[in-house]
Amino acid sequence: MEFSHISVLLYETVDSLNIKPDGVYVDCTLGGAGHTSLILERLGENGRVIGIDRDDDALRNAEEKIKDKRLITVKNNFENIKDAVETAGYDRVDGILMDLGVSSHQLDVAERGFSYIKDAPLDMRMDRSASLTAYEVVNTYSENELIRILRDYGEERFASRIAKKICEVRNEKPIQNTLELAELVTSAIPQKIRYDNGNPAKRSFQAIRIEVNGELDCIPKAIEEGAELLNVGGRMSIISFHSLEDRLVKNGFQKLERPCICPSDFPICVCGKKQIAKIITKKPILPSEEEINNNSRSHSAKLRVCEKI
Repeated sequence: MEFSHISVLLYETVDSLNIKPDGVYVDCTLGGAGHTSLILERLGENGRVIGIDRDDDALRNAEEKIKDKRLITVKNNFENIKDAVETAGYDRVDGILMDLGVSSHQLDVAERGFSYIKDAPLDMRMDRSASLTAYEVVNTYSENELIRILRDYGEERFASRIAKKICEVRNEKPIQNTLELAELVTSAIPQKIRYDNGNPAKRSFQAIRIEVNGELDCIPKAIEEGAELLNVGGRMSIISFHSLEDRLVKNGFQKLERPCICPSDFPICVCGKKQIAKIITKKPILPSEEEINNNSRSHSAKLRVCEKI
């Protein structure tokens, strides 16, 4: 299946990077390469884009779609941005883009196991060479571990009921497929409010996907390493899709702007931590009504930007 993905906040994000024609930019989540394609349009012949992704499908798509020597692809997790940039032959960059979450392609290709409306084996791995799958999470994690994941990563108010139901069902036979899990989750939620916030399995699938891919753990490390790589005046632009991601991005940027860890009642700073960046977006940039109408998956997107000083 052709790799299909509609880039969210495309122009807003690329505009926010203040592209220099001869600059070096990092697309930490290459995906469908929409952002990268627009960056390349604005670069001169000496400019470069380092495209990072852990999904082989995304890397293959970008290499076939963009036959351009100015694009350097690296298979890696974006939390290892420093290693990836060094692999590409650089130690400093002029801009960094991160488009967090799952791509449209991963959702639309049933066999990847991300979707709660298409049947497939429980997988959900962004990197299909990784060992942990959704099957292992669902069938081997303890009830308490499942509660924690569903509550912390899915913000699921019925985490205990869903975890208990999963354990009851898997005691009879393993839970194998996505629709089986989705129906199980749905049955554990009280019927009168089951469809109040869209598909009742959405939050649970998000939680399990985050656990499988360690998505939230990546963000603080990527922000910290990314800030070290940026040249002065370089920008980091990050798109998040749910409150957990956005909170980590917001806190990460605040730490770059106000890194001091001295108690508030200290008259002067003694920790020695200096400001690394300034926040450009005091409030996140949101998609337009037109974009939301054209791409419903963009409705929860938030773009935050900071600049190295």
